[in-house]
Amino acid sequence: MSEQQSVEEAPQAAGAEAPEQAPEQDGAEAPQASGAADPAPAAQPASALSPKERRRARRAARSGAPREQRTPAERAQERRQQRARKAALRRAQRLRERERRHQARATAGSTTGAGDGAPDQRSEERRAPVRRIRQGLVVSSKPDKTITVRVSIARRHRRYEKIVRSTRTLHAHDEANEASEGDVVRVVESRPLSRTKRWRLLEVVERAR
Repeated sequence: MSEQQSVEEAPQAAGAEAPEQAPEQDGAEAPQASGAADPAPAAQPASALSPKERRRARRAARSGAPREQRTPAERAQERRQQRARKAALRRAQRLRERERRHQARATAGSTTGAGDGAPDQRSEERRAPVRRIRQGLVVSSKPDKTITVRVSIARRHRRYEKIVRSTRTLHAHDEANEASEGDVVRVVESRPLSRTKRWRLLEVVERAR
């Protein structure tokens, strides 16, 4: 009897304790239910999202309906239209700039004086080529009507401030064979006279001793 009573008392004791533990479980579940109902904690912060998810969220937040899918031919056609539109804008801009330059030149010509031919003379002077002149030493005059002139140039280096000397050899045309070896001559730039001659004798500065 004692064993049966102890076995019967055990379920009763468990049943007696069950109502006491039930409120604790209910109380524990209640905050979870209330927390699930609240939407604020459910949203993840932006720092917790991956870069791909953040980009997706930014794209979704943009206003405007998504563009419908196009074929490659349609995309190419749209690119051609955009290029044509930009080319037209550039062409109009160039025309405006050209017209503005023409007007500026016209106003400048009118202020300096018109009718006396002065602007035309100045424009011709500006268009005249500036021919370089070099002075050097004649190192050879053996060919007929041709002299070889050695030109030495000394200039200061931009960075190191050192005097750098360089030598260059020029072939000049001497029509009257005036210069001889050892003379200091001055040559001027000219049109191509032969395969190597691009200079012409201007004057003999100093004769050889």
